[in-house]
Amino acid sequence: MPSRKYPWISRTVGNPPWRRPRVLLWTAGGLVALVFLIGLEIAARHYGGVPGPITNQAREVFLPPKPGPLYGGLALMMVVLTWRQRFIAAGAAVGVDAVFILVRWAVDADVPEGQFFGNGALWAMLGCAVFALTRRSGAERALLLKGVGLGLLLVAGRKTGDTWLLITAKTRPTVLDPYVATADHALGNPSWLAGRLLEASGPLVPHVIDLVYAQLAVAAVAAALYQLRNVATERRFPRHHLVRTFLVIGLIGPAFYMIFPVVGPIFAYGPGTSGTGGVEWAVTNVWPHTLPSIGVPHPVPYDGLTPRNCMPSLHTAWSVAIFIHTRKGSRPLRWAGTFWLVATLSATLGFGYHYGVDLLAGVVFALTVEAALRTYDHGWHRSGIRLVAHGTVVFAALLVSYRYLPVQMAAHPWVSGPLILLATASVIYGYVRTTRAWEEPEAAPPAPPALRTEPQPEPA
Repeated sequence: MPSRKYPWISRTVGNPPWRRPRVLLWTAGGLVALVFLIGLEIAARHYGGVPGPITNQAREVFLPPKPGPLYGGLALMMVVLTWRQRFIAAGAAVGVDAVFILVRWAVDADVPEGQFFGNGALWAMLGCAVFALTRRSGAERALLLKGVGLGLLLVAGRKTGDTWLLITAKTRPTVLDPYVATADHALGNPSWLAGRLLEASGPLVPHVIDLVYAQLAVAAVAAALYQLRNVATERRFPRHHLVRTFLVIGLIGPAFYMIFPVVGPIFAYGPGTSGTGGVEWAVTNVWPHTLPSIGVPHPVPYDGLTPRNCMPSLHTAWSVAIFIHTRKGSRPLRWAGTFWLVATLSATLGFGYHYGVDLLAGVVFALTVEAALRTYDHGWHRSGIRLVAHGTVVFAALLVSYRYLPVQMAAHPWVSGPLILLATASVIYGYVRTTRAWEEPEAAPPAPPALRTEPQPEPA
């Protein structure tokens, strides 16, 4: 019978499992993700004539895969397993890979460099999914399936990102780099300065930060494993963790590549990453030794291969997310998160992959996404809604100013530069202040004053 005092009981306990709100929410989310992946599959075949994320993922069951995302996904999945189960899953993955390597060696298969193994990790995750459906039930089944889903999401995110970058290159024949380069004068053209500093630093520093830039997913997996280290014992996931933020940033961020297509200074104003291949498409070959002149910006055509993945800088957004989520870890983890943030920012500017204004947009974007997720967990209080709204307005204002006010920003750098820095700092300050207020324990109510009693006279 429905309860008048607790009406939610009639909506949960009395309903069959498939009609409960959480189950319906997960089902709707799964259907949306499936439709999105099917759309990317069709777009990849239409624009690039190449298979999309679904086909590539299915191929990796047997064909040589990229091992990094697969074993990273396996590591994330194993947070729900006991130590004995982890050894079994890892041993099964290594054993399956050994069989595949021997078969490919026996038939002299043509294997791309660096793709000798990885199938075993995918087979181990799929095997755990089958095991959960056939040998587990209730909460144990749900927890194991969540772990498998978490691991597969990491792999699917990599495939989806590759397809999305291809679509940006095929559907956006012109880029807006002159607008961003002009607006970057307000910050003193930091990419040009960082590029010259990196050249003068010798071979070791560029090698280190290039390794950091390329292995961002490794740092994310390491931080996520630390956050999720107690899942197997507590039998539940924490309310908020790094993987959620990473996935949301990767899901929403590429949409802005279609709105604001930018290739970066090394491509638009330099020789490209291959040395000379990008010169024919570049506006001029001046990066990093000569600053571009301030003129009237206009869209310029570019090739159909280079991704338009600069605005905002998602590498910056992801490294900011890693920095935030390592603040509550051990001291080595906090230092590692700080190092990864600094090295990623140095690489994005020093290698000419991004402009300075890209990085500011990436910082604001990451903090806004993180604030929205934490506000959702905290309960959409007024302070959280205000923080998300503020970050959204600042992010939109930055993109609009880069697109429609770059000449004015370049003409008045001592005004526009501090303004965009202050706008970014306001989002940082708002995030730190709001989240610290959420984390502070509520003050206990003061104890009532003790009642004073008069001493009673002793009886005669």
